[in-house]
Amino acid sequence: KYLSSINNLSYNTGSSSQLVFAAENSKFSPNSLWRIKFNNNELATYGSTYITLQHVRSNKFLVINYGKLTYYYSGINSEYCYHKSPSANHTEVSCDNITNHSYWVKDWEFNHAKIGNHQGFLKSNDIINLRIKKFYDNNGARCQDGQYEFLRSHDIQFTVGNDTFQEIVCHNERLGGNDEVSKFKLGKLILL
Repeated sequence: KYLSSINNLSYNTGSSSQLVFAAENSKFSPNSLWRIKFNNNELATYGSTYITLQHVRSNKFLVINYGKLTYYYSGINSEYCYHKSPSANHTEVSCDNITNHSYWVKDWEFNHAKIGNHQGFLKSNDIINLRIKKFYDNNGARCQDGQYEFLRSHDIQFTVGNDTFQEIVCHNERLGGNDEVSKFKLGKLILL
């Protein structure tokens, strides 16, 4: 499966941002092209390298969005809530133009998917897990040290208009057998 997005095709729920989905292996297209930028190193090392992924066709970034809810009750109160995915009710993953939205997280950390000695550096054909740090819990309270969630693909589908898509989400449940079956590929990466 390929991590994919379609320019200007948006979720009907949640953030209403450009949707992200897992495309079938037989359906590789320009919608599966991503630029990768290493944020703090020239060498990609496990556990210490943060990356951003930019969708080539739309120039939007792979993010998780959270909304700021402001309500008035004995003064002004605000809380932050991450948008939920359309079907599985996990954290929504989308593509967004980060200059237009101040409530997003775009820095992904990668770890090797298999336990073992990997000499610390990312190599060709390595299978990796991407994770992102959430700064608020599901109730809107700030997490002092943050909470990590993994980018995941699974067999749950959602529809937009007449089209059906396989959902991509983030959640912090244990990585296991379903993740081996549902691994997805970053189609082609352009290193910056």
